[in-house]
Amino acid sequence: MTVTALDHRFMGAAVRLARRHLGLTAPNPSVGALVVAKGEGGPRVVGRGVTALGGRPHAEPQALAQAGAAARGATLYVTLEPCAHHGKTPPCTDAIVAAGIARVVVALGDPDPRVAGHGFAKLRAAGIEVVEGVGAEEARDGLSGHLSRVVRGRPRVLLKLAVSADRKLGRRDAANVAITGPLARARTHILRAEADAVLVGIGTALIDDPALTVRLPGLEAASPLRVVLDGAARLPAAGRLATTARDAPVRLLVGEHADPERRRVLAGLGVEVVAVPVGRDGRIDPEAALARLAADGIGNLMVEGGAEIAATLVERDLVDDIVLFESETLVGADGLALPAVVEAALAPSTGRFAVIDRAAVGPDRLIHLRRLAPHHD
Repeated sequence: MTVTALDHRFMGAAVRLARRHLGLTAPNPSVGALVVAKGEGGPRVVGRGVTALGGRPHAEPQALAQAGAAARGATLYVTLEPCAHHGKTPPCTDAIVAAGIARVVVALGDPDPRVAGHGFAKLRAAGIEVVEGVGAEEARDGLSGHLSRVVRGRPRVLLKLAVSADRKLGRRDAANVAITGPLARARTHILRAEADAVLVGIGTALIDDPALTVRLPGLEAASPLRVVLDGAARLPAAGRLATTARDAPVRLLVGEHADPERRRVLAGLGVEVVAVPVGRDGRIDPEAALARLAADGIGNLMVEGGAEIAATLVERDLVDDIVLFESETLVGADGLALPAVVEAALAPSTGRFAVIDRAAVGPDRLIHLRRLAPHHD
């Protein structure tokens, strides 16, 4: 099986297409698909598809429908192995075979037991040439949430932090301290838009009263599920999260013994209240919380606060990516310091995280780090 430069080029286009719906397709991953047919002037794209909002229809049948008769004898580029099982929609492999596709180029196999290898096998059994692994690393980033959810039983966790020049996260018991500038805050909104859910602890919810929505023009509909770890169900009924729960979903993860009346009041406002196990300290068990979110289809989770949750997740090796915004702002001695366990994990000498990107964001700096060492999942 020959892989050409054009194969990589078209797969790159499919990967970029898939990114358009990141954070909008749970419980399914955002997949990109292109149908490319031969033409007198060379190959041309005759069909495009990306997993629809909410996860259905899948990318492949959309691309095939757009291609129509031109799909016969063409090549299909798709970022994830086509499904081969009957779910709420028919198998994508059946649609591919029926369309007369001659060749399928795929970036990554799907570890989901309902798919894993079966999609490839069905296509090959129908006489279709299947090429695997083209653009795998490029596609993996956008599919990492799905892969983590299926393989490890928890979402991919991206921890977002903003630190001042004196390494503070904010002031103690002070709400909404502006550490970074407007461009960095806009980048945070983009990160939220690409997440299936954004999570904070009850401390952050009480002090900052955050909205956690996407407020960039044109992206308001991309606001993710907002999750609060709140063992005792202390979320204020008059706060921004509870009062906007009917506009953008809010899920409160509480302890099994949280006050029933408070749970009832919050549920009456539209907050989804879910009981999960707590640890010996009475606080929500982070592994149990992540497992519950994964079971509900959350693949990409962005964690925005606070310091205690950041420290716990890093200490327990539950963080995959860290997006760190550094500013020149000085907070002062009364500031809340970046937790020592997080600071240590960021140090290159520990070998835990590696920098994969650096960028200037207005007057601030963005550093994107990714986990290096094997997880202990």
